[in-house]
Amino acid sequence: MKSDIEAIFIDLGNTLRVLVKDEVYQANARQRIASLVGSAEPPDTLCQLLDERYKIYRKWAFEKMIEAPESELWTHWLLPEYPPDKISPHAVELTFQFRQSMGRRVMQPNAREILEELCQREYRLGIISNVITSREIPDWLEAEDMNKYFKAMVLSSHFRRRKPDPEVYWEAARRIGVLPGKCVYVADNPKRDVIGTRKAGFGMIILLMDPQEYAQDSPLGECEPDVVIPAFSQLLDIFPPRISG
Repeated sequence: MKSDIEAIFIDLGNTLRVLVKDEVYQANARQRIASLVGSAEPPDTLCQLLDERYKIYRKWAFEKMIEAPESELWTHWLLPEYPPDKISPHAVELTFQFRQSMGRRVMQPNAREILEELCQREYRLGIISNVITSREIPDWLEAEDMNKYFKAMVLSSHFRRRKPDPEVYWEAARRIGVLPGKCVYVADNPKRDVIGTRKAGFGMIILLMDPQEYAQDSPLGECEPDVVIPAFSQLLDIFPPRISG
């Protein structure tokens, strides 16, 4: 463990939060999408089409390292056959509901207590995440009273750049007021997350992964993390109380 780490940035999907399938919850979201766009198709049929088109958009976004504005996401990529003036006003809500149609997102076990303890140990905490929705994360942080733990946040839906673009990480370091070399990123993707963190000059990269899964396809070179942990709680083993001054 590097002793000069001052800031810990955390990814959201499969890191701080995990996706839980809930058919009733997801069906409500699909119905809401169909209602917003006035679809004549059954909600399940419409959302199956959206899923297929989203894969195309996602591939483009990863290649370009760009996040499209939500209005563009819907009028250009997901529902180009619908009148733009009908879809654009609902784009933010549509993106939110599209995300909910995938399932509920819940925090890792004891995540709040772990974040609290890291703050007590005088680490600055932040969030870096690729996410298409501008609404979901701010709403979640407010509803769960989580804002108090995070001093900076860079979401691709707001910043318009996506990991692994190093600009995402540099912006996060600037916002939190810590040099990149004294920052660490905790995430779950060996390729995208490790490469971006390395290019940005972060002091450390930690992957939250199942050890057996990692062992089956261990990344090498620029995709190799500094540490692999199977549980979010193990961050407390890696980061002892900082020595002030």
